[in-house]
This record gives sequence, structure tokens and C-alpha cells, in this order.
Amino acid sequence: MIRHDKKNRTFDCEPTLTDTQILKFCREGFLMMEGLVPDEINRRTFAYLDEHPSKGPSSIILEDWFRDNVLLEPQVAGAVRSILGTAVGLPVLMSNHRVQCPAPLGDWHHDADSLFGPEVNYLQVFYYPQDAPVEMGPTEVLPGSHLQESPRGVEHHRGVLTTAPAGSVFITIYSLLHRRTKSTASGMRNLLKWSYWRTVPPKRDWIHELDFDFHTADYGGHGVCKYIAHMFYWLCGKADEFRTWGGQSWPCSFPPGSQIDKSYGFPSGPPKW
Repeated sequence: MIRHDKKNRTFDCEPTLTDTQILKFCREGFLMMEGLVPDEINRRTFAYLDEHPSKGPSSIILEDWFRDNVLLEPQVAGAVRSILGTAVGLPVLMSNHRVQCPAPLGDWHHDADSLFGPEVNYLQVFYYPQDAPVEMGPTEVLPGSHLQESPRGVEHHRGVLTTAPAGSVFITIYSLLHRRTKSTASGMRNLLKWSYWRTVPPKRDWIHELDFDFHTADYGGHGVCKYIAHMFYWLCGKADEFRTWGGQSWPCSFPPGSQIDKSYGFPSGPPKW
């Protein structure tokens, strides 16, 4: 059940992501959720964007039907609540990457004023109100690129296409590298973008897995594991307990069976809740 506080422009609900899913989000920097929004709302959104170009896309935030069916769609809300905690702040700004297709390939980029570090105080969310096949130039994202800044326009990256049916939403860490891909079809492509905001300190109040082991969890390999583990500990509200020795120590992950025992360097015991 979604609990919407209209006065403070926040919402709360039960978290839906698990320890493993939260850690995967820390590693990859995005979460794809396909075909959630009803077709009727997709069509209404598309028509609204056509009918109100002069008002700017932020006005759609004030529409009850959009708030209830898109911003507070249960699966989206549950995932966002899992990452940002209770009393999630609703968006105050809406952008629309509105493109007349066909259109050329865009550059890889981190969005303006990206920060790189363990803190996750807001999430950037994208919504396709129409089908987004390859021909319509869907956004391409680069998993793991939210951890360190990359030069703008680097062409050798190969990412993940967010091809998806109408009503799909993908949630990202703001600093994730992304770009518009080349479109070959004709027509208008809309892609709405907004942010949800943290209003409470982080803590591990998503779905706990009884067999989740902080010592052997997959934080990634050399070069990235220290950033991913730090982010995960920060989200758990335990950033002050994060330590790493570097090298082959924890939190670096290796293939199953490659070690005869657990890694050295793990903090003294799992975090206490």
C-alpha cells in the first residue's frame, strides 16, 4: 500500500528489493522494470506531452492520474523506497528527452553536476510512454560507470540498450554514463526523466536475506570492489565500518572455488543491526 503525504510531497510503502538486489544495483548502477504502466496511462501521457508543449513537462507532476499511475506505480515505488528509505521525496522537476526521429547517435555523458562517491541521496528515473525498440533510438547505459568519472564522448564503451515496451521504467544512479542511440524510424520519441529524493539517513531496512553473507558477497573485482562495497555499506548506514586493505583482500571477489578460505581484511564480524 502506497502512503502519499500530499502536504510534504513524500511517499512511503513496503520495500520490495532484497540484499542481493540492492548490491547488484550498487554494482551496475541501474534497474530495468518493463511494461509496468497501463496502456491507457501511456497513451494519456503521450497525448499530454503533445497537447501541452508550452507548459513544460514539469506540469505533468501535478496531474493526479500521472502521480498515482507512474510516480507511485507500486513496483517502482517499492524499489525506490528500498534504496532511499522511508518518506521518499517526490520530484519537483520533470524533463522530456523529446526527439523527432530519425536522429543521430548522441555522446556518452554523465549528467551535469554528477557526484562520485558512496552516497545515494537521490535516484534518476526514466519512463517510456511508448514502445522503445532499437529503431526509435532508446537510451544506452553503461553498467558500473557511476563509480568514477569518464571522459565525455568516449566511443569505445559498449553498454546496454534500454529497449522496452511502452510503460517501462528504468532507475539509475545519477552519475551513470548514458547516451541516446541512433534512430532509424520516423516519429516522435518521448522519454520522461525525474528524480526521487532521500529525506532520512540510510539504513538497511529493505528485505533481509537470512543467508546473505557480507564477507563473501559479490562486490566485484579489482578496481571497482572498494567503491561498490563502500556504497553498499553506506546504504546500510554502516559507512563508518567500511575498511579495505586493498590487493586481493576483501571486498575483492574471485570465481567460486579459486580460494581455499575466505578473504583476509574483512571488518571484524558482520555489521550489527
